[in-house]
Amino acid sequence: MSTSTSSPSPSPGSVPAEAGGPVSRRELNKAATRQAITDSTLALLRQNGPGNFTVEDIAEAAGISRRTFFNYFSSTEAAIASVTNGFLDSALEQFRRRPADEPIIESARAALVALADPMTVAPLAELFGLTQGNPLMARSELEAWDHCTEQIVAAARERSPQGTGTEQGTGSKQGSGTGQPPAADQDELYVRALAGSVVSCGKAAMDVWFRRCGPDLSPESLAILRQLLIDSMALLGSGFAGPAPGIPSTESSAKPSTRNAERS
Repeated sequence: MSTSTSSPSPSPGSVPAEAGGPVSRRELNKAATRQAITDSTLALLRQNGPGNFTVEDIAEAAGISRRTFFNYFSSTEAAIASVTNGFLDSALEQFRRRPADEPIIESARAALVALADPMTVAPLAELFGLTQGNPLMARSELEAWDHCTEQIVAAARERSPQGTGTEQGTGSKQGSGTGQPPAADQDELYVRALAGSVVSCGKAAMDVWFRRCGPDLSPESLAILRQLLIDSMALLGSGFAGPAPGIPSTESSAKPSTRNAERS
């Protein structure tokens, strides 16, 4: 049976601080307004269903003006997509705490493991469930995944060496006159291919979870989703080698019925 959840309050990692200093009152107020819009949007989505409320309805529920809404979001679809941002902010905060020399995929897996509370994935799960089979929600789902991709790209770039793309002492781009792409282009290809792969694995985990559990948002169901997300990152990190014969995955050992349910 499905259970409703509310979006989490903005985490410290979701409120930008300049140069690592204290967060200003203005930034805190902006984060609170954004969260109020997100919470009101999700409440209206649950109550009225997709396509049955407007920007004006969201603004009224959040206690803001229509103009203020557009200072934060470009459309109702963008506001709906923002439901997933709390989870993404928490995951990226954990990612940035990992050692800088650790492989990015291992950092991504460890970041998901660090989110020990299964309820962390509740907003992501709820939005995914609401989008299934509903063409009105397709744009919101696309907005959510696009935002996720760009945030992963930004986090991956932080791991890139400084000065990439130029040869030391010359200032010229690597690859010039050799027929090979400049190193900067290769790095950009790497981070974007990586981000796309991470998002695709996340989508696959969501698909498997939804086929298994449906729109169930109970703690037990969300624990399965969390573990599937972790396992998908492990598969990506191993080059999709899969578990060794006779050695069950983390998910199958923790929840023996998960894989069997998928095969049936």
